[in-house]
Amino acid sequence: MNPSPTRAPAETRDLPEPLSLRRMVGPGVVAVGIGMAAGEIILWPYLTAIGGLGLLWLAFCTLAVQFVINMEIERYTLATGQTVVAGFSRWWKGWGILICLAGAFQYVWPGWATSGSTVLTYLVGGGDPVWITVATLVVIGVLLSVSKVVYNTVERVEVVKVGLTIFFLLVVVVFVISLGTWGDGATATVTEFGQIPDGITFTLLLSAIGAAGAGGVHNLVLSNWIRDKRYGMGAHVPRLVSPITGREEAAGTDRYTFPVDEANLARWQVWWKRANAEHLATFVTVCFVTITIMCLLAYQLLFGRDDVKNDTSFLRIEAGLLADQVGPWLKVLFLAVAVVSLWAAAMGLLDIIGRVASDFLRRNYLMTSARWTEPRLYLTVVWAEIVLGSAILLAGFSQPLGLLIVSTCAASVVTLLYSILLVRLNTRDLVAEVRLRGWRLGGMLVAIGFYGFFAVAMVVTQLQRL
Repeated sequence: MNPSPTRAPAETRDLPEPLSLRRMVGPGVVAVGIGMAAGEIILWPYLTAIGGLGLLWLAFCTLAVQFVINMEIERYTLATGQTVVAGFSRWWKGWGILICLAGAFQYVWPGWATSGSTVLTYLVGGGDPVWITVATLVVIGVLLSVSKVVYNTVERVEVVKVGLTIFFLLVVVVFVISLGTWGDGATATVTEFGQIPDGITFTLLLSAIGAAGAGGVHNLVLSNWIRDKRYGMGAHVPRLVSPITGREEAAGTDRYTFPVDEANLARWQVWWKRANAEHLATFVTVCFVTITIMCLLAYQLLFGRDDVKNDTSFLRIEAGLLADQVGPWLKVLFLAVAVVSLWAAAMGLLDIIGRVASDFLRRNYLMTSARWTEPRLYLTVVWAEIVLGSAILLAGFSQPLGLLIVSTCAASVVTLLYSILLVRLNTRDLVAEVRLRGWRLGGMLVAIGFYGFFAVAMVVTQLQRL
C-alpha cells in the first residue's frame, strides 16, 4: 500500500546556500504590513483613549511572545520545506481541518475592510461603508486572481503600506507628540507593569493581544511566505501562482530533509541567524514603533475626553484635532494612511486563509487531482471568503469595532492552540541538531501560558455575566 501524502517519507536534498540578508527581507514586512492595521490603528489607540498608557507593557510583551512563536513557525519550514499546518496534519488530519475552520471563522468577518471603508467616509465626507466594502473586496479578489506570483503582489502592496505608515509616524513625532507624552509613556510602562486600567475588559484585552503585530492563522502563513521567498528547504518547493496568468504551482514532494553533515549544518546556522535578524528588524521593530507612537498620539489627543465612544468614530475626532493643531493636510494624511493600512490588511488576510486552506486540502485530499490544483483551490477559498464576508455585511452585521473584536479574540484562541502543537512539532519531528530546545523552548512555554491566561480569564468573566 502506498503511504498517504501526509505520511510519505521525506526526500533528502542538500540545504541550499543561504540568501543574503537583503534578499531575505520580505516575509517579515508582509507579516507586519498585514498585521499593522486593526491593532495599531484602532484597538490599541482605542484602549489608550479610554484607559491611558497603562497597557503599553502588554503590547510589548505580546510582541516578544510573538517573535518566539513566529521563529518556531519559520524553523520548521526552513528545515523541511513543509508548512507547519501540513506538519500538524502528519499526525492527525483533524488538526489541519480545525485550523482551516478557525482561520475561516477568524477572517470571514470583514472587520478590516469595513473599518477602512468607514474611515474613507470620514475622509471624503460621506458614503455607504457596506457597499464600499463589498466593492473593495471584489477588487482585492481580482488583484489576487490575476497576480502571476501571488506572494510578490502581496509583498509589494504591504511594502508600500509600511513605507506610508512610517512616513506618517515620523510626521507626528516631529509635529505633534510632546516630550511630556513620551515621559508619561515611559513612566506608565514601568510603574503600571502587570496592571489593567479600570474599564478594560478581558474580552478587549484578548482582542488587543490578538491584534498586536499578528495573531491567529496570520502567524502560521509565515510558513508559506518564507517558502515562496525561497528560504531554506522551501527553495525546493514550487511557488503559488495564479492559475490564470502563471505556470508554477506550489506542489511537489510533501517534505524534505537535509543530510546532517558539517556543510549542511553550517548553512543551517547562517539561514537561522539571518531569518531571526530579518524578522526582528522588520516585524518586531516596526510593530513596536507603530504601536508606541499611535498609542502616544491617542493619549495626547483623546485621553480624558467624554466623546470617545465604543466605535471607530474616535478616529474622526482624532483627525479633526490633528487638523486643528497642525493643519488640514495632516488630517488627510492620517485618514488616508488608515484607509490604505486597513484595506491592505484585508488583502493580506484573504491571502492568508486562501494559502492555509489550499495547502491543507491539496496535500491531504486532492494530491492526485488534475482539476483541483493548489492555485485553483486558493482562488476558490479567496472568493468564497469574499462572498461570505459580503453576505455578512449585507445582512446587517456592519459595526467595524464589533467585527474586529470577534476576529481578534478568535485569533488569540487559535494562537494558543497551535503554540502547543508547535512545541511537539519542533521537538519531535526535526533532527536533534536543529530542533527546539533551550531558552526558545522556555519561551514557547511562556507563550502558551500567556495566551492561555487571557483566554481563560475572558471565558470566566463571560460566564460570570450569565
